[in-house]
Amino acid sequence: MKTRIISGVILAVLIIALGFPGSYPLWLMCMLCSVIGYMELTTVLCKPAPAKKKVTVRKWNSMPDAVALPGLLLTVLYYAGMMYIQWRYGVVNQTGMIAAADFWTMMMLAVDFLLTMAVYVYTFPRRRSAQATGAVMSFLYMPVMMAFVCRTRNLPQGIFLYFLIFICASVSDVCALAVGMAIGRHKLAPVLSPKKTIEGAIGGIAGSAIVSCLLALVVGSIEKGTNVLTLFLIIGICGSIIGQTGDLAASAIKRNHGIKDYGTLIPGHGGMMDRFDSILFTAPVIYYLSFLLSEMM
Repeated sequence: MKTRIISGVILAVLIIALGFPGSYPLWLMCMLCSVIGYMELTTVLCKPAPAKKKVTVRKWNSMPDAVALPGLLLTVLYYAGMMYIQWRYGVVNQTGMIAAADFWTMMMLAVDFLLTMAVYVYTFPRRRSAQATGAVMSFLYMPVMMAFVCRTRNLPQGIFLYFLIFICASVSDVCALAVGMAIGRHKLAPVLSPKKTIEGAIGGIAGSAIVSCLLALVVGSIEKGTNVLTLFLIIGICGSIIGQTGDLAASAIKRNHGIKDYGTLIPGHGGMMDRFDSILFTAPVIYYLSFLLSEMM
């Protein structure tokens, strides 16, 4: 527990330190996290076909299977392109930056699919379709979803929305645990995660909504005339729900493949995927909700 707390504090300091300036240091850190997380995930999802001898899961820092190489290389290219888009448009043309980032993301997803399928086809039957599917899924799951942390930071009032990503994930997790231990009776996903309860999930949503509203009041006091209370309330509720779903999704993959953690990189937490499982789901939801709802309010 002590190791987990120390690691959590260090991560929190890094998140805050990178969040205030944002820009290229944050992009580079997310790129590093994406590379590591992609390798962790493909190690699980792109394992070779079972042989007579038991196949052991490779460590994240070992050479990935050839079917995962396109996604690994494209992760670096993807983030380099996103940084170029920010440099090209920046805050001068917000609409242009959003459109260019969306186009670049869709193009990279298509290129990753085509290259991964090419590796699968030209090495057939050495590799299975499940390996190719796992590689494409891993590219979408980690590099693309993680990029929304930086993309959210680049939106108007992005610094507050950036912290809201981590608030929805972390506060929801803490409140869900506390309420679940206190009054939890009904299992949320008994087979997948026996300790999670419906009462805990509701407590997590309530905690996330309350803290999000408090942050909205802070924004209003800093930026006079700005009222984001309704927006942040909706984000707090939706962010908590999707964040808890992300946590369960990562757990489901681990259950399917018989592993406890994705890695051992972060002491007390596991791997990159273990630490950011909720955030990977929360970040794109907050990005699109803040972008769409701000236009309606």
